[in-house]
Amino acid sequence: MDRADQEGAATRDEPALHEAPDDASSEALAGRVQASGIRSVHFVAWRDLDDPEAGGSEIHAHEIASRWASAGLEVTVRTSAIAGLASTGHRSGYEVARRSGRYRVFPSTIREGLRRRNEPGDAVVEVWNGMPFFSPIWHRGPRITFLHHVHEEMWQMALPGTLGRVGDLIERKVAPPFYRNTPVVTLSDSSRAEILAQLGFRPDQVTVVPPGIDARFRAGAHKSPAPLVVAVGRLVPVKRFDHVIRALVEAKAARPDLRAVIIGEGYERPVLEELRSELGADAWLEMPGYVTEDELVSYYQDAWVVTAASKREGWGMTLTEAAACGTPAVATNIAGHRDAVLDGHSGILVDDPAELGAQIATVLTDKALRTKLSRGASQRARWFNWDTTAAAAFDVLAAQAERSRR
Repeated sequence: MDRADQEGAATRDEPALHEAPDDASSEALAGRVQASGIRSVHFVAWRDLDDPEAGGSEIHAHEIASRWASAGLEVTVRTSAIAGLASTGHRSGYEVARRSGRYRVFPSTIREGLRRRNEPGDAVVEVWNGMPFFSPIWHRGPRITFLHHVHEEMWQMALPGTLGRVGDLIERKVAPPFYRNTPVVTLSDSSRAEILAQLGFRPDQVTVVPPGIDARFRAGAHKSPAPLVVAVGRLVPVKRFDHVIRALVEAKAARPDLRAVIIGEGYERPVLEELRSELGADAWLEMPGYVTEDELVSYYQDAWVVTAASKREGWGMTLTEAAACGTPAVATNIAGHRDAVLDGHSGILVDDPAELGAQIATVLTDKALRTKLSRGASQRARWFNWDTTAAAAFDVLAAQAERSRR
């Protein structure tokens, strides 16, 4: 470790995984499940993992649900329907139930919950992704809520006008009082701070359990010979890929040999493709849409930098996936990103997305800095794995079950 690395490590303590279990093995988790008295868990979430717009929230729910199922729990994940897919199915040991439209899923799930007879050992995990399912009203047994971040201005980005204002009102004012006795699990310290400040939850009510990183994300044998910058995510307003494209054009001026790839799909694609053409970036900026898991790993391994301009994130999963591949990040300084990226150690955070281009160019042209950040990214990524995440999240649910029994 060189002097700069030592100074960075001295000023930025690596966080522990927030009271994560000492033993997160599958056998230890199975023992915890057996001792908890919980026999079945009903997840309720907006989207399924196979939804075309699925993202980090859906990956998070899947990784936990699959590990809980392997530990002996009967797990069901209830989401909205997907055109062309069956209403029921099985995935990685748990049952999938897809019913109701994109917005009707909320009232229909509440109705099902009110009609459902809760048996001893039943528990509920609600994934609160903007619009809540109000699980405290219809489930009196053990329950927890996954809340990755407050959506705030995202409402107007996705639903301009009255609908967006109503959604924001429900999230920040109407729903929180119903959850006063429900443990909340979030991904990062910075997201926890926003949740406490904006939703008024008690500090002892909100537990931080960082996400994991799949083992397939690991450093490759080499990087791309020419500078390669990668950005990954849904092509929707909150990700602000228009800022990413402008930043890449700016960085291209400093490194004329730069290539870039924006991976993902979404309804903003036509607008973004038009912007790419307007800025003369068609020849060197690819937008391949969805890619396979192996292709994604390869892109991360080849990249010199991964970048993100998001307005809101609970964590920044693409940034830690890239970090596991030895690729540092240049990203916006927002809640979630501040925990996924250690500024100056595993990447660079900017307060204004207009600064992204200059910072990307700096990393691409400064080999010593890039090497330092790459080493820091790999070190940072080693702190996260899904087994630990699943075990820590289950311990929150088990503790709530114990309180319910008492």
